[in-house]
Amino acid sequence: MTDNAQAVPAGPRQSVELDSDEALRLLGSVSLGRIVFTRHALPTVRPVNHILDNGDIVIRTHEGTALTSHTRQADSPGVVVAYEADDIDPDTHVGWSVVIIGYAHLVTDPHELARYQALLHPWVKQTMDYAVRIHPDLITGIRLTDADEPSGA
Repeated sequence: MTDNAQAVPAGPRQSVELDSDEALRLLGSVSLGRIVFTRHALPTVRPVNHILDNGDIVIRTHEGTALTSHTRQADSPGVVVAYEADDIDPDTHVGWSVVIIGYAHLVTDPHELARYQALLHPWVKQTMDYAVRIHPDLITGIRLTDADEPSGA
């Protein structure tokens, strides 16, 4: 067995769909997620930290990123992105996963931007002068439970 391989717990897991309110509540309970967007016509995934603000996901970004340049276009309705966050125990394989699909827009209002800069501190040591807001159009999520556990849990 390799160092990162772990024994799988006995029994299968059950996947229970979450309603959108529960999915957003869970998304707001963690600070790390993954944004999926298109770069050079290919899907790109980046881990980012986020906050949930009035049902929108907000992340910080910097000049020169594909996401910043795509969301900067004023005549665009925004860029379609997916955002995923989860909390799945690596030993028991129970937890949850939420996926949001929506339009990402660059935050341009200076007061809003200053507020997000005060609330959301990037994890990387890099100047992050921009904020991107993702408004969810589609919210899906699952909870992974023991197969023996009642589905309402």
